[in-house]
Amino acid sequence: MHLALKALLTMIRKIHSLIVLLFWAVAVSTASAQSPLQPESPIRPDSPIRPGDRIAIVGNTFADQLRIHGYLETMLLQRWPDNPVSIRNLGWGGDMLNARDRPTNFPAEEETLSAHRTDVIIACFGMGESFAGEEGVQSFQAAVDAWIKSLEGKTYNGKSQVRLVLVSPIANEPLGKLTPRHEQRDREISAYSQAMSEVAIAAQVPFVDLYQTSRYLMDEPIGPNFTTNGIHLNSYGYWAMSHYLFRDLVRDDPAAVQPPWQILIDAADLTTQARGVDISDAARTEAGIKFRATELIAPTLPPPTSDDLPPQLHHLRDSMTITNLPPGIYELTVDDVSVATASHDDWARGVTIDASPAHQEAEAFRRAVNDKNLQFTYSWKALNQVHIVGERKKSPSGRALPAEVIEFNQLAQKRDAKLRDGIERQTRNWRVTRIH
Repeated sequence: MHLALKALLTMIRKIHSLIVLLFWAVAVSTASAQSPLQPESPIRPDSPIRPGDRIAIVGNTFADQLRIHGYLETMLLQRWPDNPVSIRNLGWGGDMLNARDRPTNFPAEEETLSAHRTDVIIACFGMGESFAGEEGVQSFQAAVDAWIKSLEGKTYNGKSQVRLVLVSPIANEPLGKLTPRHEQRDREISAYSQAMSEVAIAAQVPFVDLYQTSRYLMDEPIGPNFTTNGIHLNSYGYWAMSHYLFRDLVRDDPAAVQPPWQILIDAADLTTQARGVDISDAARTEAGIKFRATELIAPTLPPPTSDDLPPQLHHLRDSMTITNLPPGIYELTVDDVSVATASHDDWARGVTIDASPAHQEAEAFRRAVNDKNLQFTYSWKALNQVHIVGERKKSPSGRALPAEVIEFNQLAQKRDAKLRDGIERQTRNWRVTRIH
């Protein structure tokens, strides 16, 4: 009886997860049907994230580590280049709603939220609290409810009440000996995610369910691990989860869920179709074809792994398909930069494109996002607290620290302003040449 019930619950969980991912697929299809050249649809007033929002991220290790990977922030910045968001990450490893200890004389969170003129807070909690077991769920629900109520009437931007978004913890990834209590821990995390969802629904606060999404992806045997120890995402995990978190944050704006680049070319008659780029001047060459591609949207950031991805994530990558090429091996170059090499059969099936000059510029932009976050961290969470409140407070370096903190904050603001320029979209020369 126990095994039958367990099998039924597992089936229900997978069906729910599939429904969640199908919703995203429908959203992508809806966005695909809209030409990037058409005006964007109006932003619904209840959209979790809106153009120009000043965002603060608070929470546990998941929140804290978002700042050093930069995928989510890069996607949000690229989404509205004419009115970009601005983000400050206040995450702190190990934070829980009722346990957020800070060093002596550390600035109050409200001060930082006000200084940033925060419009919306993205809160990531539940993982640390889940270690209290299922008997701690009710206390956690009460803490989430109390936290939401504590922010009622707060106007950090000086004009409107701060908006909230709640983000669940991820599932517990089964990693053999690294996760000896996997099933129990996963049940506990699931219970805390569900508890957060119930409070969010009651309070009419947007809720992002990363538990169900990550559980579904972790059950797929193909692809690298998402975490280092079952609960802390690695760089690949942050790449994948950031895509789904982004899509939930802009879910009420169908035009915001822009699908990756997709280029389709028939080498026989040079007919073309494209999404994300505009193709022109297609022509044959002695050993292949050439054309010009004008970038309409920013390229998709490549995953930080060379391993095969699970099928559920293939739709997150830019690709090009060329049919009717004569047999042979063909190299793609973009502005004379080698991007991909594949056989005519592989090109006919579709080849991932994520090493073009535009992709390299997108990666450089992500590194700039990470650098901005580093400067802010130095200004907000100075690494050597002994110089602030400890025995070296009156030393030359201790006396110099306040001025240095101010300078780091100014550096963060300058880098933030530079990020508003976004990634320049260009027209580039693409060439596919037979090399064997």
